[in-house]
Amino acid sequence: MNLTYDDVLKANTMKSENIRKTPLIYSPTFSQLSGSRVYLKSEFQQKTGAFKIRGAYYKIQNLTDQEKQKGVIAASAGNHAQGVAYAANAEKIKCTIVMPKNASPAKVSATKGYGAEVILDGTNYDEAASKAKEIAEESGAVLIHAFDDPEIIAGQGVIGLEILDQMPDVEEVYVPIGGGGLAAGVLLAIKTKNPDVKIIGVQSRSFPSMYDSWKKGSITNVEGARTIADGISVKVPGQITFSIINELIDDIVLVEDSEIIKAMFLLMERMKIVIEPAGAVGLAYLISNKPSPDKKVVSILAGGNIDMYLLGQIVDKGLATMGRLLKISVLLPDRPGAFKEIVDEISLANANIVEVVHDRLSSNINAGSASVTLSLETAGKEQSDKLIESFKKKNIKFDLLT
Repeated sequence: MNLTYDDVLKANTMKSENIRKTPLIYSPTFSQLSGSRVYLKSEFQQKTGAFKIRGAYYKIQNLTDQEKQKGVIAASAGNHAQGVAYAANAEKIKCTIVMPKNASPAKVSATKGYGAEVILDGTNYDEAASKAKEIAEESGAVLIHAFDDPEIIAGQGVIGLEILDQMPDVEEVYVPIGGGGLAAGVLLAIKTKNPDVKIIGVQSRSFPSMYDSWKKGSITNVEGARTIADGISVKVPGQITFSIINELIDDIVLVEDSEIIKAMFLLMERMKIVIEPAGAVGLAYLISNKPSPDKKVVSILAGGNIDMYLLGQIVDKGLATMGRLLKISVLLPDRPGAFKEIVDEISLANANIVEVVHDRLSSNINAGSASVTLSLETAGKEQSDKLIESFKKKNIKFDLLT
């Protein structure tokens, strides 16, 4: 099927209380940090917490009565799963979702909560998708692809129409890319209407499948590496999505996990917004690279479904990245008063002790000694550097763990 702008317009005619027109929020904080005039497209405020419901709902509404009777099946690491499950439940259709075994427990629980039967299979999206295809062939259920489907792409493309409606003079749009459904839809919507708007796709450096394919000019399979951005961890881009992205996109860029963590942390601290890693990659690139001085840019915050255990780690790692959480290990003589010297220096530096781990029993610690690991809260890198310098002047031997 040759997708066009008209397909996106058709998707936009779908009227449902389940699909929200999400706000575009100007951020003075991220504008200052990036040097651009930054607006955030708040898809995390969509029902099910991510943009994926747009394409899933449009696809399911377009099924024939006969197809609906057979039920639907999909594979997803989380957000597509919830979108399909929610839409199927609203239409009273039987729904099965195959999720990787390492999928976020919160996303698995939410998907079940929307009425879907969940099967855990494989260690990543691609393996789960293979299982879903196998079940679809056996059962006759309609396979709802996460990204490489014309109606899915058209549904996601409505986001592009909304951006142009909300900010007609937008100059650049930063779009997360996994399999490419969101980027392909946004490209069709925006480039047809205003080809001067630059569209930049953003991928995790650990899973650069679309980036590598675009650079090569043909679809490329990547092995991938561990990343917190599970929502865009796709080994092979879609055929349809690649053809659209390859033709229309202006650039594809990569971000590190550390850059994603910083963006997520700042969103929480400065704007009180919780975003999942895959949803924050566009903003991560903007604040880490400052690529568009004084331009009006939109970063699509694609989803906010994050596991609470991971969220706790993001806060700690974010504090460490900002130089506000210092973790050190000190080897002390095991005698009264030895630890007081350390505490006195910490107090003089105005730092706060968050956690103390005292160990004298481990095999690598000599008799008569004790290891103390300290987690310290500071105001920032300058205060941390001051404390480290004071330890050195007092000849306090320590290892810096963060």
